[in-house]
Amino acid sequence: MKYVIIHGDGMADWPCDELGGKTPLQAAHKPNMDAIAAQGQLGLVATIPAGMPPGSDVGTMTMLGYDPARYHTGRAPIEAASLGLEMGPRDVAFRMNLVAVTPGPDGAPIMQDFTAGHITSAEAAAIVADLRTGMAGDGIEFFNGVSYRHLMIWREGLSGAKLTPPHDITGQPIEPYLPAGEGANRLRSLMDRAREILRDHRVNRDRRAAGKPPASAIWFWGQGLRPAVPTLHDRFALHGACISAVDLVNGLGRLAGLEIVTVPGATGFLDTDYAAKGRYGLDALRRKDFLLLHIEAPDEAGHMGRADLKVQAIERIDELILGPMLAGLRAMGEFALLLMPDHATPCMLKTHSNDPVPFAILSSTMPLGSGNPDRRYTEADAAGAGIFFEHGYELIATLITSGLAAN
Repeated sequence: MKYVIIHGDGMADWPCDELGGKTPLQAAHKPNMDAIAAQGQLGLVATIPAGMPPGSDVGTMTMLGYDPARYHTGRAPIEAASLGLEMGPRDVAFRMNLVAVTPGPDGAPIMQDFTAGHITSAEAAAIVADLRTGMAGDGIEFFNGVSYRHLMIWREGLSGAKLTPPHDITGQPIEPYLPAGEGANRLRSLMDRAREILRDHRVNRDRRAAGKPPASAIWFWGQGLRPAVPTLHDRFALHGACISAVDLVNGLGRLAGLEIVTVPGATGFLDTDYAAKGRYGLDALRRKDFLLLHIEAPDEAGHMGRADLKVQAIERIDELILGPMLAGLRAMGEFALLLMPDHATPCMLKTHSNDPVPFAILSSTMPLGSGNPDRRYTEADAAGAGIFFEHGYELIATLITSGLAAN
């Protein structure tokens, strides 16, 4: 029996004026997603518990069947797990974005771009190396990630600072969102020192000359202590794999005991190699019982406020991943597949929301004709299906139960 979760990051949305009042899921041509909704089980699931931030750390943890209220300690320590970084029980990991901060109309600095123009990993590595040389020590360590996403670990540090994700404040003044509370003075001091190093950094000189945003600042957020969760094998006796180009998702996969599969051409952006992800996913399923396949592109389009690009990403997932995946699974035999996002990323907001999101489960064991041919994989059809999981972490058990029905 094969179990698959297709994780379309941030696919859910609100109606968009530029799409004639439709959501990207409603506007997209996606016959495979719609077939799953029509032939299988469709409904809504709450991936973000009340009072928790609507991020991929919380939402993906929910998708994998972990109650975030019990297991979530922060986003950064999950990414540290992805990189294989050792953390003591009192060490605090912080996500460290390279960002572009520029003067606003009144001269006050604003968050121009939380990705520093999607800076390349090679450029970022040169910057982080110089930050390490100029700032590390006295318990502070810096670690390279991918593109703009990096980590700082404060050994036996303070974890109580109030921090804001930079993607939540695009185009806004940064002053109200600078670190506050416990440990904030140390964090602000590091950010001030980084600005000095970055002001005339050779990478930024080259980026300015090429008309690209410079990485003019670092931004800390998502801090937490080392988490401890049971593996999927401990809970469900499954051996699985995880495919993602994002450290956060790979970190959750590693904590869940999944093999991390690296796919050449997977970028975590709109230019990712969708077809390669599908091929590598099917190859993993020939060796494993379970696969989490994550695609970041819809979320990135949502953060850009580009409904057209989100439609494009959804259509590529449908054609290049879901179509071949369904054909491959049917050739293998019995399977159960769950399609869903971890949260909504409304283009109108350019950030995440805590709305319930649509899910669809298709199992080879479901009787023919048990679905509804008029349904499509959309937010509205999912809401009208009458199925709602208030505790989203329980949904994975439904996936596995649907697959066990024939056994």
